Amino acid sequence: MKLVLDTNVLIAALIARGVCADLLEHCVLRHTIVSSEFIMNELRGHLVGKFKYAALEADGALDLLISQMEIVTPTALPQPMCRDVDDDFILATAVAGQAECIVTGDKDLLVLQQYEGIEIVSPSEFADFETKTDSEEQ
Repeated sequence: MKLVLDTNVLIAALIARGVCADLLEHCVLRHTIVSSEFIMNELRGHLVGKFKYAALEADGALDLLISQMEIVTPTALPQPMCRDVDDDFILATAVAGQAECIVTGDKDLLVLQQYEGIEIVSPSEFADFETKTDSEEQ
């Protein structure tokens, strides 16, 4: 399955062991993670700015992530969907990468539940979504 991990999920996966770290590891092994330069730049900015990673350390983490991802170039959505324009880039990345779902902790995205047939789920909901999707494909 192709999926997008939102910036907040990637941050949580990198800064703490827990649901998001386990999710990232699982998705690297079993799925295709779709991302974009926008998401990677946003991730780097937060790691360096908010979480005080050294630039070299952040770049190393991004290089490792990018090596396990399909990077796409999102195109503008036909109309804004979220109050935060950055969230529209997450949706556009999923569309460009033909993802089946977006995994996010962002309430503004979660409230949509779906966009253009792409399911939007929280990290804790992903396992159920994955099970449901796997059983539908068999």
